[in-house]
Amino acid sequence: MQHVAIDLGKTKSQICIREPDGQVVLEQKLETASLGRYLQRRPPSRVILETCAEAFRVADLALSHGHEVRVVPATLVRSLGVGARGIKTDRRDAQVLSEVSCRIDLPSVHLPTDLARQRRSMCTAREELLSQRTSLVNGVRGWARTQLITLPSGGTEAFPKRARAALLSKPDGMPVYIERMLLIIDALNAQIAPADEELAKLAEDDAVCQRLMSVPGVGPVTSLRFVAALDDRTRFPNAHAVQAFLGLTPGENSSSERQQRTGITKAGPAPVRRALVQAAWNFRRLRPLDPISRWAAQVELRRGKFIATVATARKLAGVLFALWRDGSTYQPSHAQQRP
Repeated sequence: MQHVAIDLGKTKSQICIREPDGQVVLEQKLETASLGRYLQRRPPSRVILETCAEAFRVADLALSHGHEVRVVPATLVRSLGVGARGIKTDRRDAQVLSEVSCRIDLPSVHLPTDLARQRRSMCTAREELLSQRTSLVNGVRGWARTQLITLPSGGTEAFPKRARAALLSKPDGMPVYIERMLLIIDALNAQIAPADEELAKLAEDDAVCQRLMSVPGVGPVTSLRFVAALDDRTRFPNAHAVQAFLGLTPGENSSSERQQRTGITKAGPAPVRRALVQAAWNFRRLRPLDPISRWAAQVELRRGKFIATVATARKLAGVLFALWRDGSTYQPSHAQQRP
């Protein structure tokens, strides 16, 4: 079986093909968009890629044409020799990957399913809309402060209406450039609402998401993010592995006699981690008498509110994994007491 290493680029990609004995048989550069047709013509080979934006799509094409695929983590390739001695080119990168593949069976990252990638993209698109809206709202509020105007608080969806009412009541009125920003916020609100409905419908139709949403504070976005990130729960032997994958476990910086624990590793997908932390805030607010909230309150006394909430997010990650694994719903160990 030949080893086909592809150094992917946005428009063109470098290919290096070796025989199992390490002999280079072909080196060439192709249009990235034509890689599917190229791989279709080749005999079954081992295709080696480095993680990047195009990697999973090319991996799908390679698998569909009968090839073995290894998508090597970008954090690993430098230890394999990519970019060694300060020299990094597309050709050398492809040569290194193909040469190493001839010697060892390179580890591959998990190849997410189409459904997982679609859900991740939908959540990311919604998050981008929210980010733009937040930026614009902060911009309008910041301008108002320069004019010694305090805008009323309230929901973000009704912010343009409140801002117009407050600004138009002033003697100087509202500048045109601020109205432009408010119009964009209106437009973003009109897109965010159906995006929320779309994600809610997806979560409602998914049995796993429904079980995960039985946890107080966990909504459609958190459940979809979590399921899309893990994709295949059997990849993880236990809840601790999930927590480590999501970067919610403490790190360590120890050497010789010195032992030092650090903050969480943040090694996993940041959007999932953010969603779980937000779910933890909601959980503690909604169920202050839940056993997890009581435990978090004890942590808060020693370490502060933020660390306690991140610790709660770590616990929630383990709980969500257990619910998915066992096919159960959330049931605290004692009868719920509402404040």
